[in-house]
Amino acid sequence: MNIVLLGKTGQVGFELHRTLSPLGRIDAPSRSELDLMSELAVNDYLISRKPDLIVNAAAWTAVDDAEEYQAEAQRLNAELPAQLASYAVDRNIRLVHYSTDYVYPGTGILSWVETSPTGPLSVYGKTKLAGDHAVEHSGADYLIFRICWVYSARGNNFMKTMLRLAKSKTELNIVADQIGTPTPARLIAQVSTLAIREELKCGVYQLASKGETSWYGFATEIFKQAVQMGETLLLTQDNARSINTLNYPTPARRPANSRMNVNKLENALNIELPDWQSQLTITLAEYLEKK
Repeated sequence: MNIVLLGKTGQVGFELHRTLSPLGRIDAPSRSELDLMSELAVNDYLISRKPDLIVNAAAWTAVDDAEEYQAEAQRLNAELPAQLASYAVDRNIRLVHYSTDYVYPGTGILSWVETSPTGPLSVYGKTKLAGDHAVEHSGADYLIFRICWVYSARGNNFMKTMLRLAKSKTELNIVADQIGTPTPARLIAQVSTLAIREELKCGVYQLASKGETSWYGFATEIFKQAVQMGETLLLTQDNARSINTLNYPTPARRPANSRMNVNKLENALNIELPDWQSQLTITLAEYLEKK
């Protein structure tokens, strides 16, 4: 199989490059090798590589910056997926694409399912939803995975930020009224690869760890597990303070409820996704081992 993987330098893309390797030859251009902002460059690249499968892990993920750089977010999050879907239709190949919990309005306390009403609160969420719609309505054979609170042992993410701050600070305010599920990029890549191998039925699926927590709950679990693994921290779960979103204003609005129901994916693949705490243990150990 000839695979084109976009976004290989991101957290999910990096893990996908590893898990997809046994499936065939992978062309995974960096941003310097392929300008994803250029429709012509992307088209020429696809024509030259002739992929049997496109996996798109590229996106504008800087949520706050998207409020200012709307055209760039629109290109990467909406127009690029539409272009890839159009190519996939013409060549009769599959497109795997990644979406986000930010497409939902973030209200209530119930977990979102794939058919829940959407209502993004930010430019990031709106452009990602536009990308979803473009893929869904293209006529392509597609898989869209909506993912939540991604982190990993590499790149910039919440886990690594909390550990860095815990080395230098004795107090920290952390938002406690946004609820979701921390999900490692490694798990996303592993399940995505399984779905490709099993030729999962075309559609939208939610892919996340099991369980739920707040950013505050996630942070305190990071501190607790890091100490158990032998790390020395100035900041611990005992001196982290919980605050509300209103006390931590940002340019882009965040959804308060990012709970994701993953029953559809579990049933389709006959798997049980792991809980977020056990996945944190694996990811944290990987990161601390590499330091």
